[in-house]
Amino acid sequence: MPVVDVQPDELRRLTGHEEKSDEEFKDDLFTLGLEFEGVTEDGAFQLEFGPDRLDRLSVEGVARSLRYQYGDASGVAVPKTNDPDWTIVVDEAVPEERPYVTGAVVRGVDLDDAALDSLIQLQEKLHATMGRKRAKGAIGIHDLTMLKGDVLSENASGNSITYTGIEPDGDTFVALDSDDELTPAEVLEQHETGRKYADLVGEYDRYPAIYDEIGLFSFPPVINGRRTEVSTESRDLFVELTGTDQWTIDRMCNIICYALAARGATIEDIEVQYEGGTVAKPDFEVETKRVSHDRIETVLGVDLEMDEVIDLFERSGLDADAEIGEETVYDVSIPPYRVDVLHPLDLVDDVGRAYGFNELEPRYPDVGTVGQRHERSRLEDAARTSLVGLGFEDLLNFHMISEGENYERMGIEPGTDLLGGGEPVSITEPYSEDYTMLRSWVLPSLSMVLENNTHRAYPQDLAEIGHVAHRDDDENTRVSEARHVAAVLARHDATYEDAKGRLAALCGDFDVELETPPTEHPSFISGRTAAVVIDGEEVGIVGELHPEVIVEHDLELPVAAFEFDLSALQ
Repeated sequence: MPVVDVQPDELRRLTGHEEKSDEEFKDDLFTLGLEFEGVTEDGAFQLEFGPDRLDRLSVEGVARSLRYQYGDASGVAVPKTNDPDWTIVVDEAVPEERPYVTGAVVRGVDLDDAALDSLIQLQEKLHATMGRKRAKGAIGIHDLTMLKGDVLSENASGNSITYTGIEPDGDTFVALDSDDELTPAEVLEQHETGRKYADLVGEYDRYPAIYDEIGLFSFPPVINGRRTEVSTESRDLFVELTGTDQWTIDRMCNIICYALAARGATIEDIEVQYEGGTVAKPDFEVETKRVSHDRIETVLGVDLEMDEVIDLFERSGLDADAEIGEETVYDVSIPPYRVDVLHPLDLVDDVGRAYGFNELEPRYPDVGTVGQRHERSRLEDAARTSLVGLGFEDLLNFHMISEGENYERMGIEPGTDLLGGGEPVSITEPYSEDYTMLRSWVLPSLSMVLENNTHRAYPQDLAEIGHVAHRDDDENTRVSEARHVAAVLARHDATYEDAKGRLAALCGDFDVELETPPTEHPSFISGRTAAVVIDGEEVGIVGELHPEVIVEHDLELPVAAFEFDLSALQ
């Protein structure tokens, strides 16, 4: 979850509520779903955000939501834009791996230190989330006065810049935080930021580049040039975004434009000129989705009047028109900065938040049954108790992971019959490259915990009972799901015998028969690995992690481990 620093004084100024105390703001922010995590040294709130409301990744977006909550604003607001004076010409030499571009001109922005810090933070948080660490979308923000546009043609007015591709050892420029003229290839080798993002373009035959009449000033998605660096003296900005997906960079651009408009800036259109035609940006199109009145009442469990629902939509920054027929249906208008509204239930969630989830009264469901714990839950608790009794620290990790962590770093290939080798259950549009699939086994998660805790004392004996999944066309859902028990013992003398001994004690607590015939698995050392066979059925593996896996996770001592299907203990 992203954590954003928000200055309470900025919230007071941008909301117009100078009378609000810090404690009142904390309560109001929690109502919006923003959790207070602490205070920085300079007094800023540290707020943890859900990954859906990316428009709130800046103080401007948070203040906008609070204004709606306070009733100071209502309905959809779309910034007015001036006619375009700038054009981005997309050259045929643009790398085919990164063909999309968008942007806007922003004029009259007042960038004091707080506003500039907020803009930089918003840029980096969008890079980390929607932009997938710049791989899917990258933002460049430039001081417009430092750009010199080319003339489009003898018969056309306005200025143009060119998005193109260049040879790695092509033209030079001075990158941000540098004094040296470097080629793009030299930036990737010598500049700290260049080395950090070198893998994004390192395999390209030609590197993305943006030119004005003076020369190269931006090397997306890696770094901007020093010539166009934005400062508190900047009043007019040129915002450009490049990426692999047009929808993503358009929405990232919208969020930035709305944040700057909240500072009093005026948004000016630009034109993007492709070989096949010209399109206007930014894309401030208002989308519409439909949801029925009955569905809102059913999900929230409250009775609402039609006018009340419309008011709640408007207090969420949306507009709604009711269509009355056999059932009342709302056509809901969604502003351009809302990237999270994908389904009617997202609209119901907005109505519920505006109504106030704390105002919902709990009631017994109209079901003639008595609730009780599921047998699987009892089994999990019993297994956890046994593991803790055996000296393990109980963990709870994310069920989502990246394919690199799940397969590559553990030395296995997807689509095999090995434990953990099942076909991945992938996320179609993940917000982060760190969470692209459901994990197919638990040991990668425990290995990551060990990797992040090398500064802690040893021994580290960790265990987890968690959800795993892999593709299985024989299932109705095409996904096979299970709960696995996994444990690691990290210490200077960890051996196969240590892991097997703990495993045998765990199986003894459940009165099941354990066998451990030799087997092979690429994550484990050959000859120090065995299959876990419980009551005659092979359900897991036990052994010593392979040195390549240990080195991959920057560990400097042996690790013994086991993992098996929890249901085998029943």
